[in-house]
Amino acid sequence: MSDHRLRDEVRRIAAAADRPLDERTPPLGRHAWTAASVIVLDSAAARSCASADSPRRGGILLVTDGEPGLLDWRAATEIGAEQVLPLPAEADALIAAFAAHDQRGSGDGAVVAVVGAVGGAGASTLATAVALAAAKRFRDHTLLVDAAPHGGGLDLLLGLEKTAGLRWPDLVIEDGRVSAAALHDALPAAAGVAVLSCGRGPAATELSPIALHAVVEAGRSAGDLVVCDLSTERGPHTDRLLAAADLIVLITPARLRATAAAESVAAHLAHRNPNVRLIIRGPSPGGLRPREISETLALPLLAAVPPHPALPQILERGPLTLPRRGPLRTAAEAVLTALVTNPNPPIRPLTPQRPHRTRIPDPLRPMRISSPTTLTGTRR
Repeated sequence: MSDHRLRDEVRRIAAAADRPLDERTPPLGRHAWTAASVIVLDSAAARSCASADSPRRGGILLVTDGEPGLLDWRAATEIGAEQVLPLPAEADALIAAFAAHDQRGSGDGAVVAVVGAVGGAGASTLATAVALAAAKRFRDHTLLVDAAPHGGGLDLLLGLEKTAGLRWPDLVIEDGRVSAAALHDALPAAAGVAVLSCGRGPAATELSPIALHAVVEAGRSAGDLVVCDLSTERGPHTDRLLAAADLIVLITPARLRATAAAESVAAHLAHRNPNVRLIIRGPSPGGLRPREISETLALPLLAAVPPHPALPQILERGPLTLPRRGPLRTAAEAVLTALVTNPNPPIRPLTPQRPHRTRIPDPLRPMRISSPTTLTGTRR
């Protein structure tokens, strides 16, 4: 917050209520925005978050130093604040709001973004494998979104290139909104996965950030798992998607130059979202160890998988299928495990299933994500 007195007052009230504060500079990534039980904003922070299209949610409180003015009320309306609390007069109301939102739950859906450190890292294959595994284990509707407009089209990986249905060039989204049910009805599907693929040739056009955001949020709001293949794409549409993701998975080959490239990519991802994990794909010609790469990139390691010599031939000859065991299954299951072992899991199995045991070479401890009150404002 720009007003140091107001920030100190919120700190004092939170301490009196025995509530931890996670102080951040706006705008927030979607993970931090949705994970916090309460978000406390001043007017400047509220306007910043509204400009960044932060989604509407409960538990947003706008605080002011003394009685609020017209600009404060406008900021509260823009961000959808539940209350406007002048401090210190309404300190008791702020404490009550903390208590009222202690048990606020997270949304039903989740978004996973898969990013390749370099071309050919395997991001598209991994994203497709995660969607196939999720469709069988967790839910009836899984949405696989192609966010790499010049990647040749994800429908090829599933053998859907001749199947009728909408692709990105055919999709018209009015007012930035789309129905998840309409998407599932209109998109080609295989093995329980609906696929929104990019076009090929002259139809390979750039993606609109607004359209991509509408598709992702429609799936999330409907309780779907939305798996997005970003590959090596960078741009406005990917930045917005990275901020909205519940989990970002960076996949890199275990090679020196790929690791060097992954270091800059990891910094780019972490700047936009704190929940980034790593998958390393062998072989390692120079003998680089998974833990060494993980420490270099400062990212938790989900899986280090050995090479799959037959995979290129499988992809050339027919649709990708997920075997019961093997490197691809290991990587896909590691991603899903990272979601369901989150203390506030965005995905829950629809029916009880036996625990899936996957041997992951050289793992690190899972990242724990708590749900403290988020205090956000402009720092000086």
